[in-house]
Amino acid sequence: MVFEVIIPIFILLALGYLAVKLNVLAKAQVEVIGSFVIKIALPALMFQSLASKDFSEIWLPDFFLVFAVAAYFCYGLGFYLSIRHFKQRMSHASILALGASMSNTGLLGTAVLSLLLGSKAMTYIMPILIFESVLLIPTVLILIELGSQKGASVVAVFRNTFLMLFKNPLFVSVIAGIVFAVLHIPMPTQLNAVLDMLGHTASPLALFAIGGGIVGMSLKYMNLQTIYLVLSNNILMPVLVYAGLRFGVNASQEMVYAGTIIAALPMPTIFAILGQLNGLKDEALTPLLMSTIIGFAGVSCLIALWYG
Repeated sequence: MVFEVIIPIFILLALGYLAVKLNVLAKAQVEVIGSFVIKIALPALMFQSLASKDFSEIWLPDFFLVFAVAAYFCYGLGFYLSIRHFKQRMSHASILALGASMSNTGLLGTAVLSLLLGSKAMTYIMPILIFESVLLIPTVLILIELGSQKGASVVAVFRNTFLMLFKNPLFVSVIAGIVFAVLHIPMPTQLNAVLDMLGHTASPLALFAIGGGIVGMSLKYMNLQTIYLVLSNNILMPVLVYAGLRFGVNASQEMVYAGTIIAALPMPTIFAILGQLNGLKDEALTPLLMSTIIGFAGVSCLIALWYG
């Protein structure tokens, strides 16, 4: 099983890497592919997966709670250490802490779990994406605004964050999908077919884009903070999720394995994007590269251990 899951993933990553390295595609073109996945394909997959089901089928409160507690613990600890020990200002600490607490759930999580569990993968992917889109990312954006706009009113910060979220296709697709699922709104057959086709492009194109994005990245900002962020993301987070699901709630073995594998995945691309937008290019890219290497190694080991 490990080879059936990991080999296709590494082949797609390698194809993306070689396409850029050999100048078959420019890195900017691969970045456009990544934008298509984040803004079109993944939102289509999320909306179609949510809207086509009864909300009770995809709402796993224990799973959601364990993942949320683990993520917020890692985020809070990362935020505290960034300010107190690594002397980062609040806006930078809020971004760096995201690297300590969030996995690449939408892109890599969807790809890995789909190969392991088939269509059932979205049952575990969706609660985490709902948490990340509706709670974690808004928390980060609010803290960035509070740290960047000294003297700005809390109301203004929340308003700006709210408007920013509704310009995010993934957030909008999650909210719309939840509304359709809760209210049992039927989706037109033609629309469902279109969204299904778009959704099926998300995983392979995401892996291809991630592989191409690695070209040119290097370990330019190797220090104690970088090491901490990677250890928190790829070691502490999956350990907390595993312990919470295994001992804290009444979770099935499949749920324990799925949650732990998602938590062990590398940092998300949004971490690097927010870092570059706020003057943390090397500080974000270096831990992202390390996390990608260690995360894939860790996930491969877990799959070999549990599904080999």
